[in-house]
Amino acid sequence: MVSGIQKEKAEMFLKFHQDKEILVLLNSWDIGSSKLIEACGYKAIATTSMGIAASLGYPDCQIISLSEMIDAITGIVNAVQVPVTVDIEAGYGNNLQEIIESVKKIIATGIVGINIEDSTDLNEALIDEMEFCERISAIRALSDSLGFHLVINARTDSFYTSSGSTQEKLSESIKRGNKYREAGADCIFVQPVWDKEIIATLVKEINAPINILSNPAIGAGLPPSVRELQDLGVARLSLGSSLMKATLALIKKVADELSGKGTYTMLLDSMSPLPEAALAYKMAIGLNKLRFPE
Repeated sequence: MVSGIQKEKAEMFLKFHQDKEILVLLNSWDIGSSKLIEACGYKAIATTSMGIAASLGYPDCQIISLSEMIDAITGIVNAVQVPVTVDIEAGYGNNLQEIIESVKKIIATGIVGINIEDSTDLNEALIDEMEFCERISAIRALSDSLGFHLVINARTDSFYTSSGSTQEKLSESIKRGNKYREAGADCIFVQPVWDKEIIATLVKEINAPINILSNPAIGAGLPPSVRELQDLGVARLSLGSSLMKATLALIKKVADELSGKGTYTMLLDSMSPLPEAALAYKMAIGLNKLRFPE
């Protein structure tokens, strides 16, 4: 059963993809990071499957059980007020029927959108495009049967896994993107692509809003800025697992410095100024919203 609030949030989230202003998503991995992102003023929450898995000690690529993923998603949805879209990787199923059953359970958590990708365990051979279109169409039919518009962000991993030339990857991404749109996807996610000319071509040639990943952790140099991506016509920007990795990297740097030098420079730098660090904690637990009598 889909609630009226869930339907309204889904409509709101879909509209974000059609606005002139680019939709920027910092991907969260637990309740605290989600509440902090919401408190920072972001108008939607997007999860990172890798981040959720890592927070429970699992590697990426659907090693985490569906029930554990659903528990994590449910906690996030119940903790924030803004729309929540979730990364469901390849769909948590070995066939179409299993994937639809998984998506049905995920929708029941109260989410309004999903990411689903056309690679399995990031293998070089992508899922057959017609088979993937069938998955998208079936998910759309499920959404329609429930009386709400689930926002489907269809990810093609042509650039990520293919060994072909840049032009071949671009052509495959465009072909798949348009087919996925026709099958019922609302947004096409192509990653990792940072070249401005390639991004402009994707925006021009794919008849759908485009999601670009800005994740400095997986490439050389820096991705285009938010303003640059908006000027290129990109509808949606996400950070993927980079925020989670940056958090874990900080823990390691602090631990290495403390064990190696016995000093606290990295820790103190990251907590400076102290009032900002204290505020971040309060935002993560919702304390910043509370008002106490004077």
